[in-house]
Amino acid sequence: MDINLEYYKIFYYVGRLGGISLAAEELSISQPAVSQAVKQLERCLGSTLFIRTSKGVRLTREGEILFSYIKNGYEMIKFGENRLKNIQNLEMGEIRIGASDMTLQFYLLPFLERFHERYPGIKIQVTNAPTPSTIKYLQEGKIDFGVVSSPLEYKKNLSVCPVRKIEDVFIAGEKYTELKGKSLTYQVLERLPIICLEKNTSTRRYVDEFLQKRGIVLQPEFELATSDMLVQFALRNMGVASVTRDFAQKYEKEGSLFVLEFEEPIPQREFCIVSDLHIPLSAAAERLLEQLV
Repeated sequence: MDINLEYYKIFYYVGRLGGISLAAEELSISQPAVSQAVKQLERCLGSTLFIRTSKGVRLTREGEILFSYIKNGYEMIKFGENRLKNIQNLEMGEIRIGASDMTLQFYLLPFLERFHERYPGIKIQVTNAPTPSTIKYLQEGKIDFGVVSSPLEYKKNLSVCPVRKIEDVFIAGEKYTELKGKSLTYQVLERLPIICLEKNTSTRRYVDEFLQKRGIVLQPEFELATSDMLVQFALRNMGVASVTRDFAQKYEKEGSLFVLEFEEPIPQREFCIVSDLHIPLSAAAERLLEQLV
């Protein structure tokens, strides 16, 4: 049975308001149009839905049964429309982001703080993972976009937008002060206890590849999961740590750590926003991206 859904909408308003004229006024259409729609619906269903009274109309028993279902359905549609409007107006919604400790702490966090203050109804879920895992989550549709550090493998349909430069350095504590202020070659690292991130990170891969091109292969004494822990190991003079400079700046200023100076500095790389060109973003995700790039 193929019945014009507009008939059901008009039936709903007539039944809810109890009158043809009231429904016509509410819907901004003519009374004859409302009457005609009701008649057409009754004809299609083979049932009388309303009884005309001096005060308007009232539902028949058949009409009451139909109205109970139409009321639930129509009001759920209106509820859905309102929910969608709230999402579009950024009054509610969800954003799923992938980010590493480094990109979260030194780039993303201030943006999230301001965004949450302005749009408190939007839920933000951050999946904390290194760059390779973040790219994988993006391709699997588990996140809306990622904030990663280069280098990264450019995948099909991947949009990459650089947003900030970062610098990789080696840091050490007071035990290694004889190296402070000297112009060093990277060969010195082969004689020192080295502290690095685990191999599944873009940071470790970038530094390793840079050194390997110069004939240097590091044999770390400690491989750790987070850069914060690298700094803590260096503070305790357990070796020379490979970190991005952001993690060391506080301790540089205090004088508890220093950055080794090399004749050839490691080239800077970047924080990048990555998204999948084939995955449409919600209004909330698009608004946050506008602020990030």
